[in-house]
Amino acid sequence: MTAGWTVSPRENTWETVCRLERLQPGRGVAALLGARQVALFRTGETPEGEFLYAIDNLDPCSGAAVLSRGIVGDRKGEPVVASPVYKQAFSLVTGRCLDEPDKAVAVYRVRVENGWVQVELG
Repeated sequence: MTAGWTVSPRENTWETVCRLERLQPGRGVAALLGARQVALFRTGETPEGEFLYAIDNLDPCSGAAVLSRGIVGDRKGEPVVASPVYKQAFSLVTGRCLDEPDKAVAVYRVRVENGWVQVELG
């Protein structure tokens, strides 16, 4: 009988980015979390809470780390950011490119803990 290894699944970690009040509604900011650049967006406030989204900052169409500087809006009710380079729109919910279906960016969960914005990295 051979000894086997048991591998535990790696826990995802929540990285603290900034205080919530530092994020302006309708604007994006870039955050360097380890070696990963994340674009963080605050799109508004409702009685249920804030609308916060995090996606990769790297635009897969241009190769530039610029999505945090894109124009935030919506398409048919879906929150998007338009890249400042070639203007492709990326869903803030799914990460898919609405203009080029073969392109997408990673999406990360976001939460607010005691007024601090945190992004979940896996």
